[in-house]
Amino acid sequence: MSRKERFEKIIEYLSKHMPVAETELQYTNPYELIVSVILSAQCTDKRVNITTPAFFKKFPTVQALAKSSSEKVFPLIRSISYPNNKAKHLVGMAKMLVKDFDGVVPSDVEELQKLPGVGRKTANVVASVVYKKPTMAVDTHVFRVSARIGLALNAKNPLQTEMQLVKHIPKNKIAIAHHWLILHGRYVCVARKPKCEECGIKLLCKYYEKSRIM
Repeated sequence: MSRKERFEKIIEYLSKHMPVAETELQYTNPYELIVSVILSAQCTDKRVNITTPAFFKKFPTVQALAKSSSEKVFPLIRSISYPNNKAKHLVGMAKMLVKDFDGVVPSDVEELQKLPGVGRKTANVVASVVYKKPTMAVDTHVFRVSARIGLALNAKNPLQTEMQLVKHIPKNKIAIAHHWLILHGRYVCVARKPKCEECGIKLLCKYYEKSRIM
């Protein structure tokens, strides 16, 4: 099977069997999403969703957060991984949004990356989820799954994976493909022991093909 065929068949399958694929982070506006995505780095969406209701009650707007301090933010996110750094990033992000962007979360990936705590992955998530841009955020699930099933070949880092995926996935499918890969990695193609027996794309997967030979 050629790489082109693998992409086409996997996209065809996921389009049919997972027509709706969305972020599992709970949010109501761009401000809430960018906060949630910053908090989700090396932390589960479930833990973030438990934490954010109290956070957004205390800081309902970016302006409210910008007027606060990391010392006041920390107690609300102490159960999240790396709370000290994230508290500083959140306040810094809010201050810059208010000062440089009139409190509006930008849609441009490069502009987003100017914000404290916002790397390329976070920027791509916000641009994709909020503004429906064809950006591919590569987290640990996407990085692992893309390599394992044979969509990304010899990628050494998330950026190389991102470049390969956006090159081979139709532009109108990139945003949802990000969620397909995340959800597939979270619930089926799990890190330690992938659930190949219940995987709908196993016959298209390089890992499964090799495991059968072995």
